[in-house]
Amino acid sequence: MSALEVHELSAGYRSTPVVSGVSTTVDTGGWLGIIGPNGAGKSTLLKAVAGLVRHSGRVLVDGRPLTGLRRRDRARLVGYAPQIPQLPVGLTVTDYVLLGRTPHLGLLGREGPADLAVVGSLLDRLDLARLADRPLATLSGGERQRAVLARALAQRAGVLLLDEPTTGLDVGHAQALLDLIDELRRELGTTVVTTLHDLTLAAQYAERLLLLDAGRVAAEGAPADVLTAESLSTRYTARVTVLRTPDGHPVIAPTRS
Repeated sequence: MSALEVHELSAGYRSTPVVSGVSTTVDTGGWLGIIGPNGAGKSTLLKAVAGLVRHSGRVLVDGRPLTGLRRRDRARLVGYAPQIPQLPVGLTVTDYVLLGRTPHLGLLGREGPADLAVVGSLLDRLDLARLADRPLATLSGGERQRAVLARALAQRAGVLLLDEPTTGLDVGHAQALLDLIDELRRELGTTVVTTLHDLTLAAQYAERLLLLDAGRVAAEGAPADVLTAESLSTRYTARVTVLRTPDGHPVIAPTRS
């Protein structure tokens, strides 16, 4: 069980508020997509849920408050992959992804066959196996992004927070990544919260969307209810038409004036 509850969460930097009074819940195994225009507070909200910025309000996993937990205990409950990670120098792809297994290691801190199997499977599924022994510094931007996500997935936390996971990925790798996240949440019951700029991908993968504007919740619900032409025009100052895929998912198409 990994239900996530967020109650009246507010956060910011120094004296500048960025997110104000956000409340939402995500059931075990659910997928919430956080969308909104640039500067809406999407990344700050994820960091606050992860406990990486000062905030007020409450964050609970299965009714358990995250405030006050040791870092190791928190890491078993919540995994986080930032949009712009700080990558350690000198590590290979395999060594880096293995860091995601740290919260689960025993007293000796040595990975075992099960940990290596988890990492090997993720490298295969994210098209990184051929790069397993490459230093991180030699990877392209898209390859580094996939390695960061592999580390987060290797953590196997009950709640997975991903900040713009498809940044720098071509459409094929973006789809493969989101497919894998969807497969793992169904297999393991992982609860997923992602920020996404691509509204069409957000509509196709997330079960529910939360639209932020100026740090506050402007709308929340099923993608078809949140992604309306009127709402997107108001919140994004954009000219768009909302189309539909054959299975009914919204497709956001920009239109020229």
